[in-house]
Amino acid sequence: MNGQRIGFIGLGNMGGRMTRRLVEAGHRVLGFDPLAGRAAAAGADPAASVTEVAGGSDCILLSLPDSSVIEAVVRGDGGLLAAGRAGQVVVDLSTAAPSSTVALHAELADRGIEFLDAGISGGAAAAERGTLTIMVGGSADALTSVRWVLEPIADKVVHMGASGAGHATKVLNNFLNAVSLAATAEVMLAARKAGLDLHRVLEVINASSGVNFATLSRFPHIIRGDYLEGGLTSALMTKDINLYVAYLADLGVPSLQSAGPLAAFGLADSLGYRDQISNRVVDALGDLAGGLRLDETGSGQIGE
Repeated sequence: MNGQRIGFIGLGNMGGRMTRRLVEAGHRVLGFDPLAGRAAAAGADPAASVTEVAGGSDCILLSLPDSSVIEAVVRGDGGLLAAGRAGQVVVDLSTAAPSSTVALHAELADRGIEFLDAGISGGAAAAERGTLTIMVGGSADALTSVRWVLEPIADKVVHMGASGAGHATKVLNNFLNAVSLAATAEVMLAARKAGLDLHRVLEVINASSGVNFATLSRFPHIIRGDYLEGGLTSALMTKDINLYVAYLADLGVPSLQSAGPLAAFGLADSLGYRDQISNRVVDALGDLAGGLRLDETGSGQIGE
């Protein structure tokens, strides 16, 4: 067993699952989350603060909601800049603005601390199974030094390039995720309203040019009433789309396709689905269609 110590800050839906994978692989993890009980629930040794995690860890993983929280954890009183030490590696598994990531990388580098931006993809189910995909920006040598930490949580780890490249890739990927989820929700509601057999619709789409992650991995569950709870919320999806729009503006690239998913997930946020899994966007759109639902007991068949 590697003698280095692991710390984990942010033990929510994804962080808690990843921590449990590490613990089940035989690693001791020192965990901190502002919500009491999350560290113990994930099997980690509870820490009282970010400072305690920094003092007791060699590799520190972050799973936090957005760049403002990440910046507070790094720059705040008792944060990683103040409490960290040369030789540590911080792996940020959050979804964040690439410009913020690059700035934090430079600040931590001045302290001799490596900062890897490591976007994750695969959702709660992949986190449970340890089959996430991780896209990493930063030092290739630093990544090599912590690959043993990532092995229990990921099937695929790809070094994308310099600092910011991992989070940039994640922002781009998440936008496509948002487009496919919102568009497929709309299509499946139309199919339901038209009286089509939804299982057969998915069978055809998944063998045709409209196939996407949502048709393959989400809607086969959703049409049975299983929304795959526990993953990315509607509010976080909206945040990620806004990150994409801002990033493309920085690059000088038009983001003409952003209006649709922004409207769809903004609607979900406003109709009470904000803190529920983003798959519930189909119910928000269904609400506008007269209370339409996809599961077999829902309304919308011709003649109803």
